[in-house]
Amino acid sequence: MTSRLKKVGIPILILVGAIAIAVGMSGLRKAPVKVEEQRLALLVNTELLSASDLTYRIASQGTVSPKLQTTLISEVNGRIVAVSEHFVAGGFFQEGDLLVQVEQADYLTAVKAAEAALAGAKAQLEEEKARARVAEAEWRSFTEGKAPALGLRQPQLASALANVQSKEADLDRAKRDLSRTEIRAPYAGMVASRTANLGQFISRGSQLGMIMGTDVAEVRLPLSDTDFGFLPQQAANDQNIPVTLSATVAGQPQQWLANIVRTEGIMDERSRVIYAVAEVQDPYQRNAAGTPLQFGRFVQAEIQGITAKQVTKVPRHLLKPGKQILVVDTYNLLQFRTVELDRADAAFAYITAGLAAGDQLVTSPVTNPLAGTLVRLSAAEDTAPTTQDTSAIVAEAVKPAEGQ
Repeated sequence: MTSRLKKVGIPILILVGAIAIAVGMSGLRKAPVKVEEQRLALLVNTELLSASDLTYRIASQGTVSPKLQTTLISEVNGRIVAVSEHFVAGGFFQEGDLLVQVEQADYLTAVKAAEAALAGAKAQLEEEKARARVAEAEWRSFTEGKAPALGLRQPQLASALANVQSKEADLDRAKRDLSRTEIRAPYAGMVASRTANLGQFISRGSQLGMIMGTDVAEVRLPLSDTDFGFLPQQAANDQNIPVTLSATVAGQPQQWLANIVRTEGIMDERSRVIYAVAEVQDPYQRNAAGTPLQFGRFVQAEIQGITAKQVTKVPRHLLKPGKQILVVDTYNLLQFRTVELDRADAAFAYITAGLAAGDQLVTSPVTNPLAGTLVRLSAAEDTAPTTQDTSAIVAEAVKPAEGQ
């Protein structure tokens, strides 16, 4: 019995002792120090707002096309005996270059025949002049007074003179037809297409090909009625307005300088835009070293607009509905400012009024912003105040208003 009590009592004593030791040790532990919770103000990124004079840039786009484009038409009949090696699609030529040669034999014969007919007419005219002089001398030797026109052979003389003039016109026509057997380039350019070939018989009115001038290229730039209002006044006087054209060529960005030389002056009925026409000199860089601007290429255009005074530029995505922007005032409080816009494009909004001195634009996203919320500026060097100081700062911010 005693051994049984020992077996039961010893574990109980050990358990009681462990509990006592645990209670004693818990009594020795110090209570944790109570620290009041501090909340930091919202951290935002800001950008200082400042007004300045700036020149507006108006964006547009268009396709490059030649200013001069001509369809070559034959003015004579005949067989093609020569075609220039440059008269191929994409071939370049200079002004006056021979492109197509038509057989000249028949036209040379026509010129000789016209020359012979003219020589005969001139001989007949000289003969009539001699007869007229003889008739006048005979009349004066036998009769006094004014001789009649028929007696002096004046009608015959006039007929001979008219015949000479007719033969001269025939000769001019024959020479003109002879010159038209040579189809020459009216200007420096390139060949867009060719439909005439060596040995082909062509008739008057046959199409030989199409050529394009490479001295000047044009780009029609559509402008909205709003953008058109920001063009300089030179547009109304057909004066040059600088334009920068840009495109990606062979994977590399390229730029070309151009000038708006005129506006078409008619609003498109379907798209409701007005077209301004920009010209590029020597687009294929035939007289200079550079990247060619090919006809048919689509380009972006940046037009130099009017200059605005004291305008604040703000990224367009930061402009909120109702023409409001979120700013931080001089007391580090969020505020909504209702502003006046001079212009807005896809990238920026241009503000002329509505901002207060010392306002800083909030550039970081803020969820559900409330006016009067205290914030910290990421660029500030000092530690931001806690919420314990918020009431004092707000009171200081509104104190001037209460005293008014």
